[in-house]
Amino acid sequence: MSKLTVYQYPKCSTCRNAVKWLQNHGHELELHHIVEEPPTAGQLAELVDKSGLDLKKFFNTSGEVYKELKLKDKLPGMSREEQLNLLASNGMLIKRPVVTDGQRVSVGFKEDQYSEVWGQA
Repeated sequence: MSKLTVYQYPKCSTCRNAVKWLQNHGHELELHHIVEEPPTAGQLAELVDKSGLDLKKFFNTSGEVYKELKLKDKLPGMSREEQLNLLASNGMLIKRPVVTDGQRVSVGFKEDQYSEVWGQA
């Protein structure tokens, strides 16, 4: 049985659906509250690298904090290090859930993507 680390926000229905999907597919989960214990900048750098995604895909662009900070205009002028530090400093900026087994990483929840990546426990 595979053990997955899941950074999630319990009040988020997308996160709850993802956790339920993973549990229903036999995964043992280590849940981390993305606001109370977000990944560090170093952990985020590793997650981004392993995901194969662009760093901007880790930002919750539809979230209130993202909009309040006007990050759409600010992010292009920020270095990778500044962006990672910003994400690590406020878990509400991170698109969720973030799931990893130490090798693979997924961001957000789409059932077809989960079937492909996490379908086998």
